[in-house]
Amino acid sequence: MTVAVPWGPAADGHDRPYWDGLSTGELMLQRCRTCDTWIWGPQVICATCHGFDLAWEQVDPVGIVFSWTRSWYPYIEELGDKIPYISVLVELPHAGGRRLLGLFVDDGEDTPRIGEPVVGFFEQPEGEPWTLLRWHRPVAEHEGKLG
Repeated sequence: MTVAVPWGPAADGHDRPYWDGLSTGELMLQRCRTCDTWIWGPQVICATCHGFDLAWEQVDPVGIVFSWTRSWYPYIEELGDKIPYISVLVELPHAGGRRLLGLFVDDGEDTPRIGEPVVGFFEQPEGEPWTLLRWHRPVAEHEGKLG
């Protein structure tokens, strides 16, 4: 039995602009053109104003750690050599506080801290068709973008 990787566009393709954006080095999220509400995960209707005029907009991949957890079990085979790994829930201040889940990748042995700034980067796993968004501590060039 072949198991598909748990990333890439959903079968209905509704989130395809997100995945296409990652492939070109851009973080794309939905936004309602009627009330300016940021939306994640992808929807067909705005939950705030019930409008259907939704668009995909680029967002700076910088945020703040809202929560995190360390996993000691490889829930997917591709994470087997990364144990333990840290998943972070990152709040995006430039996207109305929407939160994205992803892996925290850092050379240090420190764990992330709630409220700590992080920066997203795009990783293309070897042999996989879809680019992934990962998070790490900011380098000097990104530190001012969270204000």
